[in-house]
Amino acid sequence: MKKHLKFSWLSTLIQIICFWSCTSSAQEIQDKRFVTHIVNLENQDLKFYLKADNDSNFGNFKALKKELNNKNRELVFAMNGGMYLKDGSPQGLFIEKGITKKQIDTTKDAYGNFYLQPNGIFYLTKNNKGEICKTTDFKYTPTITYATQSGPMLVIDGDIHPVFVKGSKNVHIRNGVGILKNGALLFAMSKDTINLYDFAEFFKNNGCENALYLDGFVSRTYLPKKRWEQLDGDFGVIIGETRPMD
Repeated sequence: MKKHLKFSWLSTLIQIICFWSCTSSAQEIQDKRFVTHIVNLENQDLKFYLKADNDSNFGNFKALKKELNNKNRELVFAMNGGMYLKDGSPQGLFIEKGITKKQIDTTKDAYGNFYLQPNGIFYLTKNNKGEICKTTDFKYTPTITYATQSGPMLVIDGDIHPVFVKGSKNVHIRNGVGILKNGALLFAMSKDTINLYDFAEFFKNNGCENALYLDGFVSRTYLPKKRWEQLDGDFGVIIGETRPMD
């Protein structure tokens, strides 16, 4: 009996250590080039935001943070969530709370990173799943709660976008999102200028089968726990994680 209890206790301890180790390593990515944040939709509250209650665009995290605080919600993390037009409206598909606010853009031959084919769509579902797919593969279902379209894809089925050139001199601050092997979302913004190949390689090397470029020099991130608080800016869709205020 004592041997059985000893074995059971040891087995449980090993499982706890393994779980802690796996969870810890999954939640921290050590790369000083980037501001990174990982979201597990099972226990973290992530939404997409565009307009305030007065029907004007939030435009930046300061405005979003203020409105959330008035609703007793704390902004934990925020990042600009896709390209936008001069009036601040999304350049492509935007779904908010299950309602399509902007239709998908299927244009293939046009100027700019958004149209560098294949571009893609990042979306969330009611069953707490995050997905990234090529625009051409996207299929609308009633389970989709939020979606934003951007481009180009960074990683496609485990491969770096074929158009990207290693060593390219085309560098900017960049931000994007990828899906980790465990289904969690990896958000990253470069602290300094970087080319598209190196940015995509970061997501691939961290196990993302698919990753999407969100934007470039306008990129901003709000992440107080890592002492990164960019509250300025004037952009469109905002991706934000919140929690109830104490």
